[in-house]
Amino acid sequence: MACKHLGKVNDKSIERILHPLLSGRFFSKQPSSLKDNELAKFAAISDTWWDSEGPFKPLHAMNPTRLAFIRSALCRHFRKDPYSAKPLEGLKIVDVGCGGGILSEPLARLGATVTGVDAVEKNIKIAQLHAGLDPATSTIEFCCTTAEKLVEEGRKFDAVMALEIIEHVADPMEFCKSLAALTVPDGATVISTINRSMRAYATAIVAAEYILNWLPKGTHQWSSFLTPEELVLILQRAGINVEEMAGFEYDPVKGRWYLSDDISVNFIALGTKSRNTECDT
Repeated sequence: MACKHLGKVNDKSIERILHPLLSGRFFSKQPSSLKDNELAKFAAISDTWWDSEGPFKPLHAMNPTRLAFIRSALCRHFRKDPYSAKPLEGLKIVDVGCGGGILSEPLARLGATVTGVDAVEKNIKIAQLHAGLDPATSTIEFCCTTAEKLVEEGRKFDAVMALEIIEHVADPMEFCKSLAALTVPDGATVISTINRSMRAYATAIVAAEYILNWLPKGTHQWSSFLTPEELVLILQRAGINVEEMAGFEYDPVKGRWYLSDDISVNFIALGTKSRNTECDT
């Protein structure tokens, strides 16, 4: 599997990347990391979460590849057998921004005890209804809440998932602090998002939204994307050290996604929280 094992960001890298962060690009005066317009956007199409040919078609197509990275990376980190029927058994996982549950369900089938949270009530209702159709997924705990509220409740998880969500929040720094606070010491945090590159603008916005119509127009704002270096720094400042990173590439001939070393557009990262990390939330 294509993946990059990363060392710690050095001081020069931090200084280089920190300047735009401190200039205000990633800080919000809002008490929550949520954006009201983003919540409304996804609430409007919540009924289509399980329509594999609908607005969430790209996520359905990418889901097996996302899951392959998560399964492999978590098994390495927690020293579990990736070839067992339920390799994630014994792990408590929270899926932040779970939507209709398209990631929560396969995680549960892999043996994990899963909690799915989303700030859009309609998403949670769809997730509950769909998961309830299968005994293997009916035990998933779906809650209409936020990562910040889970932190206030003192919830902790072995692994925290936040896939295709950070580009939609108002304050990535505070959001990542919440993710870190939800992660147990030596636990794992997995984030996937889109790089703020010109290639990403051409493919993830122009092509996907305006030419191929894979996504509703306006789904993404290029200025809200994070570069891999920025994400590594934000996570590091939240107490999470990124150890693995991989890119997603689409093969138009086969119509499928696969893992790659190319992180210029879509990418996913796994970070770990050290035992001595104390995070302000």
